[in-house]
Amino acid sequence: MTVLRTVAGEIASVVTHAVRYPAGIGRRWAIHPVRRSVPVPGRPLVVLPGLADNTAIFTDLKLALDRCGAGPVVSFSYSLLLRDVRSAAARLAEQIEQLCEVTGAAKLDLVGHSLGGLIARYYVQRLGGHERVDTVVTVGTPHGGTVAAWLFSPIPLARQLRPGSDLLAELDQPAPDCATKFVAFSSDGDELVLPSRHGRIEHPDLDVRNVVLPGVGHLALAAHRQVVEEICALSAPVAAPDDDGETLTQSA
Repeated sequence: MTVLRTVAGEIASVVTHAVRYPAGIGRRWAIHPVRRSVPVPGRPLVVLPGLADNTAIFTDLKLALDRCGAGPVVSFSYSLLLRDVRSAAARLAEQIEQLCEVTGAAKLDLVGHSLGGLIARYYVQRLGGHERVDTVVTVGTPHGGTVAAWLFSPIPLARQLRPGSDLLAELDQPAPDCATKFVAFSSDGDELVLPSRHGRIEHPDLDVRNVVLPGVGHLALAAHRQVVEEICALSAPVAAPDDDGETLTQSA
């Protein structure tokens, strides 16, 4: 029954995502104006979709973040023709500096689904992103590679997702200065991260909390209730009194 529930849940997620996908083509979530009801803006949150995907994968998350007053929430996109995770991470670094300049924020958080999580991790570990990023949340990311990558061998980026690739070997190198916190969501029902244990981050220098959600498919993970709730808890503003005793809203 567990397998049947996993398959049924993933089929439902595929259908839902297929309906939403066209609306996400070429669409990016830019920095939105701070609401008048939020005197102090929250910490920026950057979301990164997976390979050949777009912001549609984060639809449920974005709705929840809007409800809890988090933000600004912006998206990072990259071309399917991009040949290297390192190049995508370097571009992410440039855009994050621009984001920090516009918002005045010194710190932000990253959420990456699938390959997006690997790009976020490379930026933090190898390009000095730990100085900008407080927390990275990865969802269904093949941190140890996936044998499914052999099915997409014509795509250069997919080759870096093979177990034992030079990119993954680089991420295994020491990172003693990395103070960024990591939360890695994975599942034994993920049909694209194989074996499923490769969805966990195993690195002695990183502050990691691995969360395994049983029986959840690759796409379903992005909209899973616990994933959405934890990201909202991470990003939601908290109330703090100002000098006059009034309540202001500021980043957690």
